[in-house]
Amino acid sequence: MRRVLLALVLLLGAICPAWAAEPKRQVIIDDEGFAIPHLMLLEDPRVDVLGITTVSGNVWANRATAMVLRGLELLGRTEVPVAEGATFPLLNSEARTERWEALYGKMVWKGAFMKQWAEPTAQSTPPYHGPFDPVDLPWGNPKLKALNEPAAQFLIRTVRAHPHQVTIIASGPLTNLALAQRLDPEFASLVKELIIMGGSLAPRQVLEGKSAADFAREFVNTPRREFNIRFDPEAASMAAHAPWPKVTIVPSDPSTATQLSPALLERLAKASRPPVAAFLRRMEPGFPMWDEIAVAVWLDPGIVTKSERLWYDFNTDFGAGYGDMLTWHDAYRPHLDEGQADVVLSVDVARMETLMAKALGER
Repeated sequence: MRRVLLALVLLLGAICPAWAAEPKRQVIIDDEGFAIPHLMLLEDPRVDVLGITTVSGNVWANRATAMVLRGLELLGRTEVPVAEGATFPLLNSEARTERWEALYGKMVWKGAFMKQWAEPTAQSTPPYHGPFDPVDLPWGNPKLKALNEPAAQFLIRTVRAHPHQVTIIASGPLTNLALAQRLDPEFASLVKELIIMGGSLAPRQVLEGKSAADFAREFVNTPRREFNIRFDPEAASMAAHAPWPKVTIVPSDPSTATQLSPALLERLAKASRPPVAAFLRRMEPGFPMWDEIAVAVWLDPGIVTKSERLWYDFNTDFGAGYGDMLTWHDAYRPHLDEGQADVVLSVDVARMETLMAKALGER
């Protein structure tokens, strides 16, 4: 009998993928919508998505929550809990943003505050909504409901239930993380790792073509500004001073070498099961792949071709540099409890696109 059992174990080990024997990596997604990065994590059998928290950023939190709930319904992943987060930044507001622009110039992207592009662009103009406007999604409204619990409280409860095991991938403004840390001073220290898509050092246009240039042009004169941080600079600075055991930052820099092209969207759709493919074919192409890089770096750190370990914070003075990323090498840091992170500067784009396709089912 022992020989039979041993043979069975050896046989299963030979025919099952290597990841089948490994414990799943636990993650919480903190973001302001539902897109390819969510699909990558939800479809990857090696990943256990413990929950999705929403926050205002590209859209208001109520709209982001509806998008996530509907996305989970379409994917058949209704068991994943969703907690709606902060509707407003800690201090910044639409009125303050308009006043800032009157003083210091127009921003390329303003997310939920966006009414029109400053100049003609290849991307469509998003519809403008108020923070409490009713939500009516073009791909159907969800029947699934969010938890009756704020995102900050969900983050605290889930991390405390799995201490030192949970990665948080924050691909939107950091309002929820700042609130969670203020509510529970031990919160950050109990997280395994924080991945931030935000900040900017010195991006340059890499790809040719109007779609690629539309976003790269922002960095010519304002290389340190990035939307996720600029939407809530106070929250970003608070998060920078929290005691995370490990932080990886994906700033805008590597995104200028990427583009969600029609060809890539079709490749991902062909790799996916039908409900995912239908979702992908509704997406607008032409945007850089900001959040996709953050998720890909976590799934496969080997895609990183250049990174630098830096001390970091974010500018909260309401001046021309409001929301800009601040960074220092060891000898120059101010020693005011600023954070330290591995900052991703470039990635292997072809390897990343293959990783995306494989996460969605390409064989």
